[in-house]
Amino acid sequence: MSRKSVRRLAALAAACFPACVALAQGAASPFGGPGASAVQRGEYLARAGDCISCHTATGGAPFAGGYRIDTPFGALIAPNITPDNDTGIGRWSADDFWRALHHGVNKHGQDMYPAMPYDFYTRLSRRDSDDIFAWLRTVQPVANKVDVNQLRFPFDQRWSMAVWRELYFSEGVFEPEATKSAQWNRGAYLVEGLGHCSACHSPRNALGGIEKDKAYTGATIDGWFALNLTSELHTGLGAWSAQDIATYLKTGAAPGRSTAFGPMALVVKNSTSHMTDADLLAMGVYLKDLPANSSLRQGKPVPDKTREQGAKLYLQYCAGCHQAGGRGMPNVFPPLAGNGAVLAPDPADVLKVVLLGVPQQGKYVPMPPFAGVLNDEQIAQIANYVRSSWGNHASAGVTPAMVARLRPPHPAP
Repeated sequence: MSRKSVRRLAALAAACFPACVALAQGAASPFGGPGASAVQRGEYLARAGDCISCHTATGGAPFAGGYRIDTPFGALIAPNITPDNDTGIGRWSADDFWRALHHGVNKHGQDMYPAMPYDFYTRLSRRDSDDIFAWLRTVQPVANKVDVNQLRFPFDQRWSMAVWRELYFSEGVFEPEATKSAQWNRGAYLVEGLGHCSACHSPRNALGGIEKDKAYTGATIDGWFALNLTSELHTGLGAWSAQDIATYLKTGAAPGRSTAFGPMALVVKNSTSHMTDADLLAMGVYLKDLPANSSLRQGKPVPDKTREQGAKLYLQYCAGCHQAGGRGMPNVFPPLAGNGAVLAPDPADVLKVVLLGVPQQGKYVPMPPFAGVLNDEQIAQIANYVRSSWGNHASAGVTPAMVARLRPPHPAP
């Protein structure tokens, strides 16, 4: 499947190895706190997996399905996973639910489409799967019949998934690394499993399979660029601490680093902001251990001929907040110099932020939209200027046509 479809549709010292094995096998869930019930753990886990974002249509009842996922092969509609007997999963058993998450096979024995990220959820323990199912059984049932499969032939035939599964799906519960800490292993369990972070932050090939040699190096999804999560210094998380990452996931903002926008802002709102500080820090520890890998174009950028105009526009519309040197103001305005979103090989994030603005994140103040103030050429000139100034070495090749493709139908309010 495409990057877009896959979005929509979120790795101990030897002394602690037995505890990690227990975690992976479901002997003791780390979620929900001491004494938490299966339902309480299940609610927490469902949040960590961001189930609500894909299984809730805009304006629809939570988990009742209907969210449209467009792909190059047609559309998929997220199914109803409320416990309604006729249109949801009311007649499913815990075994049925486990088979869907772990094997990628639905109640009818059919291969599921990977818009449902079962290639990540397969890493969940059986206990955690059962806890999520137990909680879903408590959700308000909603009668909402969904025609899930609206793909074109032959992709509308379930057998067409056989090749994809053979090439890109490796079934198996998470196995902890004996040489890593318990914290690292918990982070790996979350990032590689429930969080399915690589689903959006990794480039994919024409068949929708993740390019493993470029995992976590960033990818375009829904018109936004999901940033490089490796330890690459300039475009990745190399300059971030594990605590920076945890703070960002909790609040949507990391002081002196960046703020969340686009789809990532929804991930923070619906998922990571509800997670414990310990789990978020574990995710940060794991992500910081990813090897550096960057798709940033090497060499010095070629200055755009309209750079002078871009500088003038920046000083007029942007410098009042982000400062003349792009350094921002701590806890008020994020810096643009060295900002991964600015340096990304795909400029979509910069363009969308200018067009649509950014809501308040943590202590950072909101940024107003400029879609109704600046034209496509002006926004392209500003983007090229900030991407090639103050030590930023991203390509200054943004064109007005790129902006036009991302501009909303009507000026943002």
